[in-house]
Amino acid sequence: MRWLLTSLALFAALSLVQPAIAVDSGGPAAPFSLRDLAGQVRTLDEFKGKVVVLSFWATWCGPCQVEMPHLQAMYQELGPKGLVILGISADDAKTSSGVRPIVASKKLTYPILLDTDTKVVALYNPQKTLPYTVVIGRDGKVAEVHAGYTPGDEVKLKEKLVALLAVAAP
Repeated sequence: MRWLLTSLALFAALSLVQPAIAVDSGGPAAPFSLRDLAGQVRTLDEFKGKVVVLSFWATWCGPCQVEMPHLQAMYQELGPKGLVILGISADDAKTSSGVRPIVASKKLTYPILLDTDTKVVALYNPQKTLPYTVVIGRDGKVAEVHAGYTPGDEVKLKEKLVALLAVAAP
């Protein structure tokens, strides 16, 4: 009997542990908090009711840097309509000193968050593909996930964002 109770307790405990898997479209966005470049803690929850783009990047990622000006243009144009772009740097402590110079050189005005221990990267993108984009609708659900960057991807992303922004805020 004791063996049975121990086995049931172990099974119950293990069933509560969820493995890290990449997010799927249609599911809820996982909550997180990270520090921005000013040291302020930012949470995903503070952007409820907005369309949010999580753009995972790193200083050593060439395609990430090619994508950034396109994201900045979308942020400037669509931000007043409810778009938030959060650039999430996956740089570790050794390479994170390069984040500010890139942000300055690209003239990025959207928030840049630091994930030096890659906890949020692992939550959304365990394979750590960069760049990696997650689009979250006003309803808090993942609307789209895209790995990598190829010229022209920004056109498809903008079309998706415009459609999501057309949905009324709750």
